[in-house]
Amino acid sequence: MVPDPRSPRGLRYPLAGLLTVAVCAVTAGACSMAAIADWLHDLDDIARARLGFARGVPAMTTIWRLLIRVDADLLATVLAGWLHNRTRTDGHRRPRYRQVIAVDGKTVRGARRPDGSQVHLLSALDTSTGIILAQVTVAAKSNEIPAFTPLLNAVEQVLGSLTGLLFVADALHTQTAHATEIAARGGYLLIPVKGNQPKLFAQLKALPWAQVPIGHQARGRGHGRRETRTVKALTLHTPGGIVFPHAQQAIRITRTRTTSGRTSRETAYLTISLPAADAHPADLQRWIRAEWQIENKIHYVRDVTFREDSHQARTGNGPAVMATLRNTAIGFHRTNGETSIARASRRANHRPHDLITAVTSSNGTMQ
Repeated sequence: MVPDPRSPRGLRYPLAGLLTVAVCAVTAGACSMAAIADWLHDLDDIARARLGFARGVPAMTTIWRLLIRVDADLLATVLAGWLHNRTRTDGHRRPRYRQVIAVDGKTVRGARRPDGSQVHLLSALDTSTGIILAQVTVAAKSNEIPAFTPLLNAVEQVLGSLTGLLFVADALHTQTAHATEIAARGGYLLIPVKGNQPKLFAQLKALPWAQVPIGHQARGRGHGRRETRTVKALTLHTPGGIVFPHAQQAIRITRTRTTSGRTSRETAYLTISLPAADAHPADLQRWIRAEWQIENKIHYVRDVTFREDSHQARTGNGPAVMATLRNTAIGFHRTNGETSIARASRRANHRPHDLITAVTSSNGTMQ
């Protein structure tokens, strides 16, 4: 499914073998292209032969030249589909279960283009499985907003349809065009409203919240603080009652935090295109917090475990391809039930034959 960007003359190593090596090596903790080559060179002859390298192994420059030229967005879609097809669903889903897709962008800080701009990637995470379903590269001198439609196209290619999916994103994507397009494809949108939409923000803030009963309240403790999250939801009876298409409910969430004896309060406003019958306040509480999963479970792991921001791979598609391989490694370990990606990577590195078996079989596992 991935076209070979190399010239057909003089090819010595198969594309599938090289891509499999890249996936296995990063799953085993390789953080750079040089580390990918080292992982392959350190394998025994049997393991190399299983990967298709019975007569020698490629140099690091060979792997590098391939990875900087392969189509990064297509590779992300193919690997996401591969992981999605391997994921087992246990069938035990809570009432009113809904598949939530978190959308967020990340700048690869160590990678700079020739003009000095940094590489920025927009991703979509399936919060139920921990798999990045799609990743697209934001064009230079642009932002995430034009990249949203290509991201939806990639998610639809992996899942087959967007019907019934709930998308959550940050306030940058509080765009009428986004809401209209998601609704046209059968999906739903849960989005915060901030100062970038002043008229909509003023309308939500002016709703009679004092007359709305508390829908759900949750308390948590951690990191030296206590937090109470209170959700109120209000059905928008009049179509077009606020200046945002397809909005069915307005939401207000109040976060009260106590840290070192000091209490602070923060109020946030959101809209959702699901009616109250399909989105209870307890569901809203859970879905709103699901947006943070892409930061905590993907971006943080890429930065800390794979040291992404410290690497300066910047040639061609290299930064986006390496980010895709890291997403794939994280998703692979998550679908195997791992909670510590660092520990899972070390174990995979110590068991290369088991890793190769798990990656090359239809639904293999490292367990």
